[in-house]
Amino acid sequence: MNFIDPSSLDLNTLLTLGVYLGIAGLYLVVVPAILLFYLKQRWYVAGSLERLFIYGLVFVFFPGMLVLSPLLNFRPQRREV
Repeated sequence: MNFIDPSSLDLNTLLTLGVYLGIAGLYLVVVPAILLFYLKQRWYVAGSLERLFIYGLVFVFFPGMLVLSPLLNFRPQRREV
């Protein structure tokens, strides 16, 4: 098996890997989490243009929404009648 020797990686390769991991983390976790919590707060009061813009962002960050969706529960609280 060919394993990569850590001493053979130069600084540019490590920097490139770090940047790619950072961008992937932003795309798949951070921005979708912010969008989901923003949607939860503004669901009933958002205007039409705001809703259009947010749903456009949801479309762009859809893979991250799929990653986070099993972990979140935004169902309304039970009402007392």
